[in-house]
Amino acid sequence: MLTWSGESGDPHAADVAAVADALGVDVERGLDASEAVARLAASGPNELIVDAPDPLRRRLLRQFADPLILFLLVAVAIALLAWWAEGASSVPVDAIVIAAIIVVNAALGLVQEVRADHALKALADLSQPMSTVLREGALVRVRSAALVAGDVVVLAEGDRVGADGRLFQAHSLQASEASLTGESAPVRKQTAALPQATSLGDRSNMVFAGTAIGRGTGRAVVTETGMRTELGGVADLLSRTEEAPTPLQREVSRLGRALGIIVIGIALVVIITLTLVQDARTPADLVAILLLGVSLAVAAVPEGLPALLSVVLAVGAQRMAKRNAIVRSLPSVETLGSASVICTDKTGTLTTGEMTITRVLTSSGTADLIGGGREDPSGELLVDGRPAAPGPLLEDARRAIRIGALANDAQFVDGDDGRHAEGDSTDVAFLVAAHMLARPAEEVSAFERIASAPFTSERKRMSTVHRDRAGAAFVFCKGAPDVLIALCTRIRRGADELALTDTLRARLIGEVEALSAEGFRTLALAYRELSDSAPAPATQGSSASYEEDLVLVGVVGITDPPRPEVGEAIREAHDAGLRVVMITGDHPMTAVRVAADLGIAPSGAEAVAGMQLAALDEAQLRHVSATARVYARVAPGDKLRIVRALQSEGEIVAMTGDGVNDAPALKAADIGIAMGRTGTEVTKDAAKLILADDNFATIVAAVREGRVIFDNIRKFLRYLLSSNMGEVLTIFFGVVFAGVLGITQASSESLVLPLLATQVLWINLVTDSGPALAMGMDPDVDDVMHRVPRGRSEHAIDGAMWAAIVSTGMTMSVTALLTMDLFLPGGLLPGGSDTLAVARTAGFTTLVFAALLTAFNSRSATSSVLSGLFANRWLWGSVLLGVGLQIAVVYVPVLQVAFGTAPLQAAHWAACVGMASFVVWVEESRKAIMRRAAVRVSTDLEDE
Repeated sequence: MLTWSGESGDPHAADVAAVADALGVDVERGLDASEAVARLAASGPNELIVDAPDPLRRRLLRQFADPLILFLLVAVAIALLAWWAEGASSVPVDAIVIAAIIVVNAALGLVQEVRADHALKALADLSQPMSTVLREGALVRVRSAALVAGDVVVLAEGDRVGADGRLFQAHSLQASEASLTGESAPVRKQTAALPQATSLGDRSNMVFAGTAIGRGTGRAVVTETGMRTELGGVADLLSRTEEAPTPLQREVSRLGRALGIIVIGIALVVIITLTLVQDARTPADLVAILLLGVSLAVAAVPEGLPALLSVVLAVGAQRMAKRNAIVRSLPSVETLGSASVICTDKTGTLTTGEMTITRVLTSSGTADLIGGGREDPSGELLVDGRPAAPGPLLEDARRAIRIGALANDAQFVDGDDGRHAEGDSTDVAFLVAAHMLARPAEEVSAFERIASAPFTSERKRMSTVHRDRAGAAFVFCKGAPDVLIALCTRIRRGADELALTDTLRARLIGEVEALSAEGFRTLALAYRELSDSAPAPATQGSSASYEEDLVLVGVVGITDPPRPEVGEAIREAHDAGLRVVMITGDHPMTAVRVAADLGIAPSGAEAVAGMQLAALDEAQLRHVSATARVYARVAPGDKLRIVRALQSEGEIVAMTGDGVNDAPALKAADIGIAMGRTGTEVTKDAAKLILADDNFATIVAAVREGRVIFDNIRKFLRYLLSSNMGEVLTIFFGVVFAGVLGITQASSESLVLPLLATQVLWINLVTDSGPALAMGMDPDVDDVMHRVPRGRSEHAIDGAMWAAIVSTGMTMSVTALLTMDLFLPGGLLPGGSDTLAVARTAGFTTLVFAALLTAFNSRSATSSVLSGLFANRWLWGSVLLGVGLQIAVVYVPVLQVAFGTAPLQAAHWAACVGMASFVVWVEESRKAIMRRAAVRVSTDLEDE
């Protein structure tokens, strides 16, 4: 395995040539692909390993650590003790059945846990960081996990460093190393060797895995990967930490505890009531009562909810990933469903992001650039629809594009889909335009870059210093017209440089405003030749001090057409009660024009400009943010202020971003959304959601999925609690009213129970996991995008749902007990003549069927059960499986013995189905009343 082994000690103390020689790499060419593969096989993936995953046997044992499972194990021990006390003359059926149910429950829990782990691993694979490396002389993008010692990594602003490396190029390079050293200030990087004793925080010629490039560009040779990096050393010291539960998981956990306390109380009441009301004479009777109480407590508490919740969230997140929305943390799935404001960038999100230079404005006139763009490298400059003739206009237009291609950090990269330009979309536009026009591209290659001052949102310009083949040095600048024109004192016209008078300056600004009003994004281009007496900046220097006395060459108009699907997505967002806010660095006129075209803001609306924002205090900003739809010329700090202002007004904010400076706003937002294509690794780390296609329509689709997932969670919560409520009330009322219903008169035994303990556990096994998990996959039933967003304080289980749960539980209990009464002699419904075993089996079957039918009721709180009845094949499959298992438990002899059932006749089955169907009729009536009430309220509001 090849790793750093230099004789000079650590790589920071060696010169670059020694490091490269020790690692067997030519820094101008990089590693060969075959060599990189061999090294990766030898060293393993460039990944951190804190703890190995738990083995399967440990996961299985963990399933038995649940308090309720331990409760059941106690029940098994009690049943075995009673069986032994009675002489052990027969098979201990109760103990065997309860033990079998424990094993099946453990197996189901293990399957759910493994499935959730697989789903989460798949999501992690989708959001792995990427690195740009030099291999075989070409730049390629690879997963950071594939980096090996000796790789030459190319670093740019916004990159997350993939491995430890020794720098050999650094242009205004700064790295944020707070995650490793705790030092908040960015570290300025250089390439010279350092003393051996230099501390980690002062190793300015090194970059480290997990840190972020905040500014500039550079190249480094990878010296260590994986657990051998500095970050790996820190990770090795960390103990495993449990992931914090989501708000919904905490709510479900609180619900489970509260429900457990209530049900244990009810179980105790049932045990005491049975002991007092019925004549329990033998130890076996007392054991039976105790087993029933234990089984009731276990069956009534949805102990599988946490695992079920994780599975549904993970599967839902995978479904979102298929729609190009990669969820980095499961809590954001919950939050998506309640977003009320989407703050979005314009470029690349609302628009295609394919920035194209289509117009060049110079002092000699205006030319249009046409061509195939990125797909077709040929292009042409036109004047009034005709090819531009040789002269000042053609010369100035070509010079402007050449300057933009020089003041540039984009580069051509070889990828799986061929050779393409990669970098900031505006930089790419200039690079592509230069290659479309051929000659500017050749002229660009004639310059050597020696220094740069990168574009920042505060400076609103980028400058580079180059030296040509003759040795002359030049400063090339591109930036916002209002900023760059102010730095110019002359203007280029053909071969001449003219004074930039106030009159000419005002005319240019007016023409730029006209371009912006047409929807163009505008950038000015300027240059300055450094005099022989002025020393050129050193490689590590900055050209910022040379950004004065510039010569203006021209202004380009850049177009970025709206994505065709965005208009419909914005209409859907508005229908869903979401407010869409555009936040862009573009000119206000350009921003308003695009916002009006897409329906974000009405025609004639005004944008809130960055200068206005700076003058607002927090109270004024809250007032403005309540209605503003368009922000223009904003700085990253403004984004953070806007997010906090909206949140202070109770809004749940989704914020998009792609640049390094967007990261604070994304982290502060309720849902930070990073661009997967153009977003920096730093931004992706700060986000909770990554758009694989950088498309606004994907955000709206993700909101829909988030709402559907939250609705599905509510569905299975309602279903589980309704079913469990039905079981509890059936036992309770069956004990209290046993005499009225004819249950006690039907047997001469000293103890008569409405349901046996094993039957209660069977109902829990058959009706809980399958249908509940299937409801987690349910499609949209209630058209979730035609309702207002869920509020911050809205609980997963509200008062209306509790009312439905109690109503359904009461209906299930009454129908099950009346079915028993129907077939027993005496009681409320005379005419029955069956044995207690048959009547109990009929009541038991009715309760199972009612629980399975409740699954269909629970798919919507207001829509009829017939709405999308056959849309969920998984639900039908789980219900039919439950019916099949119930038929088996009634007729298979061994199951009859285990669960105390007796064969039923056709009349019994008809009664069971008919009585169970009452849960549908009662719920359908309740929903119809609610729908009529909603219509009346809507009509009254319209009348007002």
